[in-house]
Amino acid sequence: MLDATTRSGGTATAAPPAAPPDVAVVTAPAGLTARCTRVLLSPWSRLSLLVSLLLAAAATMLLFEPQRLLTDGWPPQLGGAAAALVFAGAYGVCTVAFVPRPLLNLAAGALFGSQVGVGAALAGTVLGAGIAFCLGRALGQEALRPLLRGRWLKAADSQLSRHGFRSMLAVRLFPGVPFWAANYCAAVSRMGLLPFLLATALGSVPNTAAYVVAGARASAPTSPAFLVALACIALPALAGVVLAWRKRHQLRAR
Repeated sequence: MLDATTRSGGTATAAPPAAPPDVAVVTAPAGLTARCTRVLLSPWSRLSLLVSLLLAAAATMLLFEPQRLLTDGWPPQLGGAAAALVFAGAYGVCTVAFVPRPLLNLAAGALFGSQVGVGAALAGTVLGAGIAFCLGRALGQEALRPLLRGRWLKAADSQLSRHGFRSMLAVRLFPGVPFWAANYCAAVSRMGLLPFLLATALGSVPNTAAYVVAGARASAPTSPAFLVALACIALPALAGVVLAWRKRHQLRAR
């Protein structure tokens, strides 16, 4: 039977197909994914990751025993500039894992002598400080800043945030604050990365050079170079104690 269009001489067209019934699509709830993402990227989750990384690094260093460099020496397969570069990289990683810098500086002097040892130790110092700062800034700052409520903590944070370069330069010149503690305190503050690295590089020169020279001349403990190195180690430490005592009284007065 023809429809009206065919009877009138028009072109017959097929009727459009009926729309299929709605099919329910089973999808994972978007809210659950979003909540999991927020939890994983939350400040406390990132801080937990930072603590886990640091504990794992410290445990690895305890098993590796980097102090054996002073007794066993450097692997014979490495030599020259390549050995100094590898040592600088290992130095930086070791400082992040809480290995004391004096031990590493002594090893640099014993392994490479005064000149190359100072260069390798300073490169490792800046590298380790930069790694620790970036880790602390990315994984720990947001969680730890709300906890800066004590008078001492607020004063230290204000000093580093407002006068970052000169404050960090003083910390590096006058030893007393552990290297890793200064790194993470600067990361939690609002101090910039570039001033932090410049202050670390400049402020670490005297102390690093003194330890490296002492390590290089350890076989001649009565030599003038060794005695001068010891004096350069002791005098800044004493000055740091005096400076800390004076700052303590100034904070009390405030």
